[in-house]
Amino acid sequence: MTKSLLITESTLTDRYQTTVPDVVRKALRLNKREKIRYTIQPDGNVLLSRAEEKSDPVLGSFLTFLANDIQSNPQHLQAATPELAHRIQHLVGEMDIDLEAPLDDEDD
Repeated sequence: MTKSLLITESTLTDRYQTTVPDVVRKALRLNKREKIRYTIQPDGNVLLSRAEEKSDPVLGSFLTFLANDIQSNPQHLQAATPELAHRIQHLVGEMDIDLEAPLDDEDD
């Protein structure tokens, strides 16, 4: 059996959520909104690690294409018109989204 450098606990809420203890966040160099990887081993132990960001090759290629096109053809850029801004506002309405708000029970 390997020796542990640190043993810590956290509590699972009624919504199956938990807070990653400060010492774990620091050890994994985690910041808000970063992903965590759980590796469940055959013996039931779970390894918690920092999930590495995977880049989307299609999105990356598209963004590169846009950047190159903007640089090569700046004359094609146009400002959004007030009409377009009004249409966008009409489509999304007065939607107010709080990304930090807790989920509803039905969102489990």
